Amino acid sequence: MSALLLVCLWLVICGHQTGLSTRLASWAPCTDLRPLDMLSEMTNSSNASSHLRMVQSQGSRGFHLSTSPHALSFPSSRLFHNCPLFPEEFSLVLTVKIPSIPPKKNEYLFTVVTEKSKHVLLGMRYSENKVHFLFWSPKHTNEWQTKVTFRGISLADNQWHTLILAVSGLSVSLTVDCSVPLDLVLDKPFPSSLNTSGSHIYVGSRKRQKGFFTGLIRQLVLLPGSDATSRICPNSKPRLAELSIPGVLKELPIKIDDSGAHLKYSYETDMKVTLGPQPPCTDTDMSKFWMDTSLKGLFLCNGVKWIPVLERKEKLDYVEDYQNLATISETMGLEIFLIPDVGHFAVMANKNTQPGSVLYRWTDEKFVVHQYFTTYQAQTWKYFTIGKRIFLALANFERNDDGTEHSVIYKWNPVKLKFLPYQKIRTYSARDWEAFHIDGENFLAVANHREGNNHNINSVIYKWNSSSGLFEVNQTIPTSGAYDWEFFSIGPYNFLVVANTFNGTSTNIQSTIYIRLGNSFRPFQSMMTFGASDWEFFRIQDRFFLAVANSHSYDIGTQGPKNLYVINSTIYELNITGQQFEKFQDILTLSAVDWEFFTLGEDYFLVVANSFDGSSFSVNSVIYRWQGYEGFVAAHYLPTYGCRDWEAFSTDTGSYIMYSSAKEPVSKVLKLRTR
Repeated sequence: MSALLLVCLWLVICGHQTGLSTRLASWAPCTDLRPLDMLSEMTNSSNASSHLRMVQSQGSRGFHLSTSPHALSFPSSRLFHNCPLFPEEFSLVLTVKIPSIPPKKNEYLFTVVTEKSKHVLLGMRYSENKVHFLFWSPKHTNEWQTKVTFRGISLADNQWHTLILAVSGLSVSLTVDCSVPLDLVLDKPFPSSLNTSGSHIYVGSRKRQKGFFTGLIRQLVLLPGSDATSRICPNSKPRLAELSIPGVLKELPIKIDDSGAHLKYSYETDMKVTLGPQPPCTDTDMSKFWMDTSLKGLFLCNGVKWIPVLERKEKLDYVEDYQNLATISETMGLEIFLIPDVGHFAVMANKNTQPGSVLYRWTDEKFVVHQYFTTYQAQTWKYFTIGKRIFLALANFERNDDGTEHSVIYKWNPVKLKFLPYQKIRTYSARDWEAFHIDGENFLAVANHREGNNHNINSVIYKWNSSSGLFEVNQTIPTSGAYDWEFFSIGPYNFLVVANTFNGTSTNIQSTIYIRLGNSFRPFQSMMTFGASDWEFFRIQDRFFLAVANSHSYDIGTQGPKNLYVINSTIYELNITGQQFEKFQDILTLSAVDWEFFTLGEDYFLVVANSFDGSSFSVNSVIYRWQGYEGFVAAHYLPTYGCRDWEAFSTDTGSYIMYSSAKEPVSKVLKLRTR
């Protein structure tokens, strides 16, 4: 053989191998070798939801299909995105509940149908005691289709059943409810080149009304390349064995948005509705319904709490005195919070050092003493969580017994059901704590009011160190008689606003909003305030507001008006275009020291803590109702004495507001009566 011929032969062989390698490298299966949830694909179709009715039966949900085949289909190309060939080896998993079916009637579970010729390329149907597997063989075009029949299969008993059909070459097997599989041998193997181009997958039909599926379907999954039996069998619930179930059949069939709760699909259940007093809602009660006997609505249990599905919107009618809580001394601050699986608590920041401050627990629809704390002119408490850990931060205003000045963080002990001291932090006449989270990190900000007679000192932001399990200094911010911090977020932006009260000569000073940029807060906007003692951020639909409580107007050496306490407090609204807060409404207040925003039904409210009118601490605090274009309008006048703080909370028995008094040892719980 000549050298030239050898070279040519070598080039041919190398070229063939190179082409083969290229083809092998670029090869990909026609579809993902994972469970392909055909039922989820169908529900994702744009017009499918209006043709589905979710039904709960025997504790499990499935879809009842309307007789509209075109709405309950999707292109096969959604599954076979690399090439149009149906897998040569595969299994199908179906979970269905079928009522009785007349003799000689057939109903389709699913089909793959060509759009032009309307050939059934592949499908499954059932009759009274048979299950049929159908497929088209391209090599036998003169035949209509191949039909494989499993006999003695009784599905039409109104019970849930899970079917696993496995196909490999000449072998076809059917497993019902994880029992012993039935095996059949084909006369000719399942085609290796079943082309699905231009076809649709129809759920519950063969693209026509005749033979439409009348039962419930919960699962329809194609698993290419393997038998699904070993994946889901044996099973503790063989009739409901799962490979892949649409998420909407597992979660609550409702969605909740700003306008309330709505059904995702038409929904019905064969379960009874509980009437009367509110029953428990636990994992075992999930998906149960309860009708409130006071005609307030229909509720659905999500395994944790009752979610309103149909609810009469409450309207505030009047406010009534509910509980007069005798406190051990005047109360500077109040914090109400809920510990999951334990209940509601109210912790008082009591003025006197001895015996300190008190934690109350909501028991039998009243607050009762739960725990005592040693505090030093306590000003406020702040409840917060880090993961599953629960904390309370206390702001002490005066020095403790050893002459040092510390505020204390307490941690909840779930065994003792008490808060225990966790970390001491050096503070200076601390007035307030604010806790917040940013991008998975945890922070605490303290409002240091003064050091000796100097009000112009730093307030501090602390950051949680997950390694040491302690808060560490993260940033200091110059403040003037700081009284309150308020954290809020708008979109991706995070803010802190401080209430500066006094700079040593005047209460008429700037309070500042800070924005988080990078790893620190930087000044964003300042507003003139008058003895600012509280900020309250709230949102009404797509509008964002900040309300400041101005307590008094005072300048050393300046002859001011006769009454320095009857002044305006101001509500600001964010101008998104101008990127700043602008004055929205002035409200005349009497040495206001707190705002509390709350909702009831579809209404929005602000309640102000009026504390002093210049001559008396016995003044009305006021609930203002949001009236849209009119802003906030006074709705209810509440007699209070030296009111210091308001908190709103709700329990299973109703909605409440509670206030603390800085001038008498009494706090009051008021119930919001609705109509």
